[in-house]
Amino acid sequence: MRVFYERYFNALLVVSKEQVHVLTEKLRADGFTIAGEPRTTGDGYYESVVLDPEGNQIEITI
Repeated sequence: MRVFYERYFNALLVVSKEQVHVLTEKLRADGFTIAGEPRTTGDGYYESVVLDPEGNQIEITI
């Protein structure tokens, strides 16, 4: 049996942890909801998660 899993998401790729923090704070100041504060995930990525005006998750990641 073959199982296929597809996940669609939006991501913004930046080059440093500092940029993850700066962009997260800029979006917070502009009124966006922060769904996940900057952190290292279990699979080793450094990211934060914000919600766009329609409630879609956008990852800001290295």
